[in-house]
Amino acid sequence: MENHPKITVVGSINMDLVTLTDKLPEMGETITGKQFKMNPGGKGANQAVAAARLGAQVKMIGCVGRDSFGENLLQHLQNEGIDASNVELVNDSTGTALITVYNNDNNIIVVPGANNHVTAAFVETKRAVIADSDILIVQLEIPLDSVQKAVEIAKENNVTVILNPAPITELPAGLIEQIDYFTPNEHEHSLLIKGMNEQQIKEKVIVTKGSRGVSLYKGDEEITIPSFRVNAIDTTGAGDSFNGGLAVALGKGLSLADACKFGNAAAALSTLKIGAQTGMPGKEEVETMIKIAEKMKKHMK
Repeated sequence: MENHPKITVVGSINMDLVTLTDKLPEMGETITGKQFKMNPGGKGANQAVAAARLGAQVKMIGCVGRDSFGENLLQHLQNEGIDASNVELVNDSTGTALITVYNNDNNIIVVPGANNHVTAAFVETKRAVIADSDILIVQLEIPLDSVQKAVEIAKENNVTVILNPAPITELPAGLIEQIDYFTPNEHEHSLLIKGMNEQQIKEKVIVTKGSRGVSLYKGDEEITIPSFRVNAIDTTGAGDSFNGGLAVALGKGLSLADACKFGNAAAALSTLKIGAQTGMPGKEEVETMIKIAEKMKKHMK
């Protein structure tokens, strides 16, 4: 019988409003853009979708506004097979990210809106949901005290916790001690360990390095889990795909190294399509990629 780990994500749910343009407007100037896209986003929702597509039973805890974006995002989560019964409608605008893409780079304005309603008191009302999980995934796009509350509930109930520390902010020592795995990118990692005893968290940290895979520590030994080589089209959401894959694999009882390999495969496949959630792969695609890579490795020996 197949193992479907129970994963709860407490985090942000956004609508990404993306404008592609050949020129950035000056202050007071109006220009004509090339293209507009509206994509489901928010790191919380992205990681929930990634885990659901990879075969987990996923429950999402968060808030959206009583507006058309909120309705669309709720429906989208349900269409992905995610239990969204713990996503509440609030009297605020749904979280949005206003993204302008110019010359293969972007600038972003995030308006948290309803995500600010994911308070510690709100999270406390979801205690039973978190307690019944195998894995809890949290990020930092909701208030920090809410993240702390979710982690506290998880640890009281022996639930494994993954914190994707993005956007990076200073973390209280008490929270750091309760996290099982941190998944920063290289920039976030350098800020995470600033002014902190690195030994305190060394074996908890999995640093994502894009095409160079991920690194982790076993004692004082640094281990690199290589990435899978693909012709990437869009790396948006690759980190979220990794986190979803890591959580699913750990929930199935895989070793940390094998869980990172599974996460790397999910991340690599996600870069083959444009958009964060659009390109997130299914379980069969990831398993096939890993099998092919292992066969090639054997032939090369």
